[in-house]
Amino acid sequence: MVLGSVTTCGLAREALRLLRERKDGFDIVISDLNMPDMDGFKLLEHVGLELDLTVIMTSVDGETSRVMKGVQHGACDYLLKPIIMKELKIVWQHVLRKKLQEVRDIEGCCSYH
Repeated sequence: MVLGSVTTCGLAREALRLLRERKDGFDIVISDLNMPDMDGFKLLEHVGLELDLTVIMTSVDGETSRVMKGVQHGACDYLLKPIIMKELKIVWQHVLRKKLQEVRDIEGCCSYH
């Protein structure tokens, strides 16, 4: 695992293609709600159905109903733009802790005492 590696995509379809091709190559998806080729909720739906990844939605729209829709459809969090780096760091640390715990759980279940 390479820490701090970031892949950016301008289009949701391009992001989905990369995510599908390299299923184990990503730890987190940060997606804007409004993209030129696909609604952010639709991307969230695809990722939720096909991949086991944490998704964070971002938008300038902080309307409660849209935030709730994102969370109800599987988003881990919903960050308002402009994104405060401290908030993003906290979410990233949570994802990293979850990944490390999963590795420990796998190693623990397979070891012999």
